[in-house]
Amino acid sequence: MKDLTRDSIVSHILQMSPPIMAGMVTIMICQLVDLYFVSGLGDAAVAGVAAAGNAGFLVNALMQVLGVGTVALMAHAVGRKDRSDANLIFNQSVALSVLFGLLTLVAGFALSRPYMRAVAADEATVEAGTVYLLWFMPALALQFASQVMASALRATGIVRPSMLVQALAVAINIALAPVLISGWGTGYALGVAGAGLASSIAVFIGVLMLLGYFLRLERYVAFHAAQWRPQLRQWKRILNVGLPAGGEFVMVFIIVAVGYYVLSVFGPAAQAGFGIGMRVLGLIQMPALAVALAAGPIAGQNFGAGNGVRVRETFVKAALIATAVMVALLIPAQLAPGLLLAGFSNDRETMAVASLFLRIVSLNMVAQGLIFTCSSMFQGLGNTKPVLWTSATRVLTYSLPSIWLSTWPGFRMEHVWYLSIATTTLQAALSVWSLRREFDKRLALSPQETAVEPLVVEPAAPLREPA
Repeated sequence: MKDLTRDSIVSHILQMSPPIMAGMVTIMICQLVDLYFVSGLGDAAVAGVAAAGNAGFLVNALMQVLGVGTVALMAHAVGRKDRSDANLIFNQSVALSVLFGLLTLVAGFALSRPYMRAVAADEATVEAGTVYLLWFMPALALQFASQVMASALRATGIVRPSMLVQALAVAINIALAPVLISGWGTGYALGVAGAGLASSIAVFIGVLMLLGYFLRLERYVAFHAAQWRPQLRQWKRILNVGLPAGGEFVMVFIIVAVGYYVLSVFGPAAQAGFGIGMRVLGLIQMPALAVALAAGPIAGQNFGAGNGVRVRETFVKAALIATAVMVALLIPAQLAPGLLLAGFSNDRETMAVASLFLRIVSLNMVAQGLIFTCSSMFQGLGNTKPVLWTSATRVLTYSLPSIWLSTWPGFRMEHVWYLSIATTTLQAALSVWSLRREFDKRLALSPQETAVEPLVVEPAAPLREPA
């Protein structure tokens, strides 16, 4: 466990951000590798995998529920020096991860084809996306367990082990992708099914590695079967913090799904270019997102300790660092978008769409960095409802006008991308304003009043002493 209530906040952010970023980048690279090898199968396969990958936003919403609830409540407990409550939250989150994983499998197998029919431009894209989703569903289900374990470590200020595990899992995925998709060395190509299967195998191995770390090396929190029995009060604590944050991911899903929908009139090449552009944009935004995610547990531990001054300082320092990072990364996105997109498709029309998307939508990167930072700070404070509200505002101001614009005779795809810049800027302004109100309301109270409500914790199995 690392005490984030002492020492330099900037130092904590800079130490935690690189491992967090490395873990996220490796996951994004994994998705891009799938698109790279699938691109040889044609535009329908690329569009199908890209659209199917957007369904992962819905599952990520559930993962966010568990991850945010676990990080926030455990960070508060660590700040209060309440190890028993931290362990109880961890084990109850483990129980929820099993439940959510099973629900994901059932829903995925039942709804994959209806989802693809709703967003795809033609039957070939529907088939490619459906096949990919069916083989990718085990990976999504297993990620709930890895999310809980990684979140527990991040709440205690430890980020390197989960990063290393993610990097190894992605390396396995990258090694398997060409073998299973294109049949390298085997002569038996599985196509888009191989992309999903490679991810599922890699995630399974990653879960095993994290499990081994917890069983052999982790000392602050540990698995206790006696605490896996559902405790509705604890589930309510986790969900109260996590559900609004999960709703934020649902809002992102809606925004991207609307993007695919309005582009369907331009054909699969436009949808494929949009999907590639979205993933590359997400990749170059990862450093700022890593800074924001590092700020969350820092704010959470200091909030739990009743140190409002350090909570405010965490936001200021994280926002400045994230803004500087986004400005630096905006330059190549504007000057050389083709270089960032190289290799993802041989189709000139697809790459033209991706390049245009990246050049326009990258203009909202600074605003997006502020949104990331505010969202993480709300998570650290244990109140994510304002995040859901600002995200819903963006959905309403983007989705309905986009659909309306798509009915115009002279509609062009860049119309909705310029609209995206305006709505992202609006969300950033609302996020900063909401966070300032939250600071004034919650950090003005005494430490005793700001502390999380005391709980009567059920007896737990004996804890191992810290190493």
